[in-house]
Amino acid sequence: MNGGLLVAGTTSDAGKSVVTAGICRWLVRQGVKVAPFKAQNMSLNSFVTREGAEIGRAQAMQAQACRVEPTAHMNPVLLKPGGERSSQVVLLGRPVGEMSARGYHGGRQERLLGTVLDSLAELRASYDAVICEGAGSPAEINLRRTDIVNMGIARGAGLPVLVVGDIDRGGVFASFFGTVALLAPEDQALVAGFLVNKFRGDVSLLEPGLEMLHGLTGRHTYGALPFQHGLGIDEEDGLRVSLRGTVRESVVAPPVGEDVLRVAVCAVPLMSNFTDVDALAAEPGVVVRFVDRPEELADADLVIVPGTRGTVRALQWLRERGLAEAIVRRVAEGRPVLGVCGGFQLLGEHIEDEVESRAGHVDGLGLLPVRVRFAREKTLTRPVGEALGERVEGYEIHHGVAEVTGGSPFLDGCRVGQTWGTHWHGSLESDGFRRAFLREVAAAAGRRFVPAPDTSFAALREEQLDRLGDLIEHHADTDALWRLIESGAPQGLPFIPPGAPA
Repeated sequence: MNGGLLVAGTTSDAGKSVVTAGICRWLVRQGVKVAPFKAQNMSLNSFVTREGAEIGRAQAMQAQACRVEPTAHMNPVLLKPGGERSSQVVLLGRPVGEMSARGYHGGRQERLLGTVLDSLAELRASYDAVICEGAGSPAEINLRRTDIVNMGIARGAGLPVLVVGDIDRGGVFASFFGTVALLAPEDQALVAGFLVNKFRGDVSLLEPGLEMLHGLTGRHTYGALPFQHGLGIDEEDGLRVSLRGTVRESVVAPPVGEDVLRVAVCAVPLMSNFTDVDALAAEPGVVVRFVDRPEELADADLVIVPGTRGTVRALQWLRERGLAEAIVRRVAEGRPVLGVCGGFQLLGEHIEDEVESRAGHVDGLGLLPVRVRFAREKTLTRPVGEALGERVEGYEIHHGVAEVTGGSPFLDGCRVGQTWGTHWHGSLESDGFRRAFLREVAAAAGRRFVPAPDTSFAALREEQLDRLGDLIEHHADTDALWRLIESGAPQGLPFIPPGAPA
């Protein structure tokens, strides 16, 4: 078997990442050696591979669904927004510069098609099947000429395309039909059919519409996946996190001790790797919420200042909203605060930034004895160490170089009293360390909170990925899906007018 498939969507957030991960997990359970692929990803949630390459967290999660190590070829182009109009371009895991949207779509993106096709070919030579994820919608006719992630990659590699639609939003039939009808004939020939996502209710009520859709387009629907709460996979698009936060909803299990522990995460601009708090949200009795007002810190037992693509901008935002003053008061009162990556940097004494914001010298909050200088070379590592008597693994993604001049060592950062700072993302996924850290926080906060002794974040993630595989296995036409991956799009699919504009 040397198969492939592109999972496209009628819109952003239609469920492409979930469906791709689900198909990957279903295939690997059938004994297929499978890999994920996304030619171009726009995300502030990223991960570092073992060879030191930066890729989107969604592709790292999909690699876990495949039970393989992630590599740069699985996400050859990563765009990390630095504002409304520019992004850092990461090519094959390494940053190659900042670029405006106009500059990128004006020629640079089109020139990368060969690079992404080479990465895809590398994966297809090593795996039985490669399940590719598109971005946004394939029917974005204004961007088709330079497209390297939807129909551009499908046509370049001869991949069949499955279009996913979110029925919970409404208008899914119009979205399916319109998506096909706005594609050129050569692109339409690769669109094999549809997959309904987030369906609620009796599927028999949906079937007449699916039959009519088949009559209109000549294409089958490969299944209707039911709506499910709490899938909790890694978010992809950092721009969708507003100041109020796209709160990572979690079902809070009853606490083991007498009290719950409340965690407030400052929803700073350009927040990156907010997946760091997922392991806390998985703990019974820990309540995690994103906040943007100082009064929301009042009842928090722990305040986290997370990573950000704009450290100086985040610092200014904290001051403007009164959150900086509230954090300084907390520290003076000996109440726990944790800064991660950019959040660690702004807790320090001062920042020299001629790279990210080009703001030069900026005073930090002065809560940790740290001086930060931004280097042009990005640090991309997978450190392993020890803290609070427990082994810790993490990953680092930052331009800021921290000079620690005091305090107690803490994961290559430092700690002063109940104020902690580190560049390490993902440290809280280390179960023993997370429990030890929460015990310290609970004691400082005066809470009778007890960490659960048996929570395994890795096991919970595996359970989530198996749930995604179950969705495909139980609610998709897996026989037809197998044929599609193995043999490509059916021949003779009808053209649906009007097609793409000339």
